[in-house]
Amino acid sequence: MDTMLKSNPQTQQRSNHSDQETSLWSSGFGMKLEAITPFLGKYRPFMGRCCQTCTPKSWESLFHRSIMDLGFCNVILVKEENTRFRGWLVRRLCYFLWSLEQHIPTSSDASQKIMENTGVQSLLAGRVPGGSGEGQAPDLLMKEAQRILGHIQATLCPFLLRLFSWALLWFLNRLFLNVQLHKGQMKMVHKAVQEGSPLVFLSTHKSLLDGFLLPFVLFSQGLGVVRVALDPRTCSPALRALLRKLGGLFLPPEANLSLDSSDGILARTVVRATVEQLLASGQPLLIFLEEPPGYPGPRLSALGQAWLGLVVQVVQEGIIPDATLVPVAIAYDLVPDAPCDMNHDLAPLGLWTGALAVFRKLCNCWGCNRRACVRVHLAQPFSLQEYAINARSCWGSRQTLEHLLQPIVLGECGVVPDTEKEQEWTPSTGLLLTLKEEDQLLVRRLSRHVLSASVASSAVMSTAIMATLLLLKHQKLLGEFSWLTEETLLRGFDVGFSGQLRCLAQHTLSLLRAHVVLLRVHQGDLVVVPRPGPGLTHLARLSMELLPTFLSEAVGACAVRGLLAGRVPPEGPWELQGIELLSQNELYRQILLLLHLLPQDLLLPQPCQSSYCYCQEVLDRLIQCGLLVAEETPGSRPACDTGRQHLSAKLLWKPSGDFTDSESDDFEEPGGRCFRLSQQSRCPDFFLFLCRLLSPILKAFAQAAAFLHLGRLPDSEVGYSEQLFEFLQACAQEEGIFECADPNLAISAIWTFKDLGVLQQMPSPAGPQLHLSPTFASRDNQDKLEQFIRQFICS
Repeated sequence: MDTMLKSNPQTQQRSNHSDQETSLWSSGFGMKLEAITPFLGKYRPFMGRCCQTCTPKSWESLFHRSIMDLGFCNVILVKEENTRFRGWLVRRLCYFLWSLEQHIPTSSDASQKIMENTGVQSLLAGRVPGGSGEGQAPDLLMKEAQRILGHIQATLCPFLLRLFSWALLWFLNRLFLNVQLHKGQMKMVHKAVQEGSPLVFLSTHKSLLDGFLLPFVLFSQGLGVVRVALDPRTCSPALRALLRKLGGLFLPPEANLSLDSSDGILARTVVRATVEQLLASGQPLLIFLEEPPGYPGPRLSALGQAWLGLVVQVVQEGIIPDATLVPVAIAYDLVPDAPCDMNHDLAPLGLWTGALAVFRKLCNCWGCNRRACVRVHLAQPFSLQEYAINARSCWGSRQTLEHLLQPIVLGECGVVPDTEKEQEWTPSTGLLLTLKEEDQLLVRRLSRHVLSASVASSAVMSTAIMATLLLLKHQKLLGEFSWLTEETLLRGFDVGFSGQLRCLAQHTLSLLRAHVVLLRVHQGDLVVVPRPGPGLTHLARLSMELLPTFLSEAVGACAVRGLLAGRVPPEGPWELQGIELLSQNELYRQILLLLHLLPQDLLLPQPCQSSYCYCQEVLDRLIQCGLLVAEETPGSRPACDTGRQHLSAKLLWKPSGDFTDSESDDFEEPGGRCFRLSQQSRCPDFFLFLCRLLSPILKAFAQAAAFLHLGRLPDSEVGYSEQLFEFLQACAQEEGIFECADPNLAISAIWTFKDLGVLQQMPSPAGPQLHLSPTFASRDNQDKLEQFIRQFICS
């Protein structure tokens, strides 16, 4: 099905197809977009408030209504007015003059303070059991500690910092149209600085450029030089040496040695002393909570959790009274260094390869108006001490996915256990294992909580909306683009664009030029066709950025599809499906099953929110968007009756989130509430749109279940993931649907099946090997698993 875009391109029609396409791309695309407050709706939502359950004091103290109206600023727009000088020459040297005027605090005795740290001195003196100081010369230990410290950080070089700031500012202005930052969010951060606690920025990770762009943004807003915890896997030794001079921090490899290793103890002690000195001096720290882009694996970074664990340990032991955490998100129209093939390990970036990549990017941008936009989001800061105190009260019992879901998949049980799912895919590092078990749990849940807040505060870019519409083959792009933007704003999510609708559509399609084809038809209309193969896969990755906006409704729609799967044929008319009554208990159960099946790396639920609260939120969203309509059964109390209800004294003291108390008999039984699918004309298309948002991961899981009897087991996890990815590619070629052909989806399916007890990992001389569990060795149980997953897929 072709997608139509009505336009008036200022080009002449040519007989040659390639010439015609080139002329269409050049017709007014790449117009510079000005940032204005409204787009289509009446107001732009302010995002990023901290959790009111875990940090109520921070929620009140670090926010004011007036900051919502401050608007945006373009960080890379530096003019004559941003310097102290005026004149013709200043207008041409404003970038350089601006970099010279920035204040760079220096500390020449930082290394000495680290070496004089109490923990380091105790270790060097041999007063730590099992430490490196036992039986070794103090001079040798001092040199080893200094070598480790040199691997972690270096003294800042103001000349290099100013030169790099000037070069980066010049490069960003040629790479992007703008880098937008909300002034109100920045005002919240400046207000948090006045509290006196050191700032720790916890960010998402979309591009290798994040490690340069985010510190530059914070540096330009008067926060000083931000120390950045970088991943040594992404940088060569020469590049690491340069980045240390610019404020980079690198974890030494010895820090991940075993807990009883003397070298590991020394390295971890020096790392902790470095973090203590950094926080005590008030320097801001930036930690990436996500793995670097292009690295297949869990979403949460083990390295980020290790650095965050050090911050938590320093605060918990009272070395500093508190730290202020700031969730950060960054959104690109197009990620500048997105890998074309994600099915391989990326080589570390070196000095020459990095310079060559910058040169190629500049050559591509030279004379080209197809530049993307960037939005940086700073969510509301909150107190780490306050979170540590309040969050522990929300911890409850949890069970593995095998205990929760396997009996239901096999038909041995029909009741979903009343407990939360325990799923942790991020491996623990040596630094994290040195903490108490309770503090390890605190770090894991804090990192998931902050990442959830960061993703929720990130704006939806125009490329994500356009990619979703192209994948779902909508007929009228302009009208659907407007509708989807309004739906995004109505759900409290911001959009990272503004301007005239036609110009936005043209600009977005110009950014997606490598993945779509434009053809002119009669009367100036355009046909937009996605390129098959890798083009569709890239569009699918872009469309995943829209999923957090509609995640609750998408989960609810797929759960309704699963509930109707055994009653109404999927191909049946919408009117026939609307006849069926859906009870609230049945909806709760189906939503809960889907929540258990989907990985937490996708859902990113807040640890303070129970599954039953999430189920109620999903149901409320389905009612609010008009998909479900309450049905009043005979003899039941009308839904619109707001008469008084008797409350028991015990119920008044009931903890929030607990809906399973058997003593709540004073209320009407919730199972008595029933719903039907709405029969409004827009509901079938919207229902299908929501279901298709989750179809890539659900189809990948279903195909992984079908592959169980075809895979060659036993095999290593890497080997089996390659087998499964090849199978997904073959299915994509056969069906023409490339959204599932993603190595990350293959890895998620394997890890979910391990948690579910379908695959088991056994030790062997060649390393850990995956085996098919005895329970799922039979083809009958494999089919049950596939049918269980496919009930949620809407064809």
